[in-house]
Amino acid sequence: MRIDRIEASRHKKGRVLVFLDDGTCLKVTEQELLDFGLRPGDGLDSSTLARLKAAAGISNTKAAAASLVGRRAMSRRDLERKLRDKGASEAEARYAGEWMEAIGAIDDAAYAAALVRHCADLGYGPARAREKLYEKGVPRALWDEALEELPDASGQIDRFLAGKLRGRTPDEKEKRQLTGALVRRGFSWDDVRAAWGRLGAETWEE
Repeated sequence: MRIDRIEASRHKKGRVLVFLDDGTCLKVTEQELLDFGLRPGDGLDSSTLARLKAAAGISNTKAAAASLVGRRAMSRRDLERKLRDKGASEAEARYAGEWMEAIGAIDDAAYAAALVRHCADLGYGPARAREKLYEKGVPRALWDEALEELPDASGQIDRFLAGKLRGRTPDEKEKRQLTGALVRRGFSWDDVRAAWGRLGAETWEE
């Protein structure tokens, strides 16, 4: 196999297109261009071609990983899943995930804490925060520490009820509606019942 020509990509910075004499176009990075000393007219045996493709696959996956993480924070699991969705192999996605973690671009513990703080800002309770941690692929071993970022549930519930009631005494229908809203937000029945008790309202069995 011989290299017909080499061109810089017009669409992606740092990407190089290597056209072979059989019509194949290899998408490599400038690093592979240097590492393999690629020049037009050079011949590539099957072993070199295989190594070049493997190296380019890893480099392109790392570049895609950096681009994804640069747009928004995510867990390592979600990063690797998105890379596979873009065509990376299991090994390439795993390698890129390990690399991003090693350079500090991915930190599941910090991401988990930030995610829980965001849940708190939205007025969510512990159960909803756990759902988000699961949904975003945060390892369970990091959940307990991250959940310490949540403010006291009783304070959150009291503020929610105060904002909704504004000093009014709710009827039974409204009380059930507000209770349902709080449970859907991730607060436990016991915590919600205790909040009604603080307001002097009677509660019912779950």
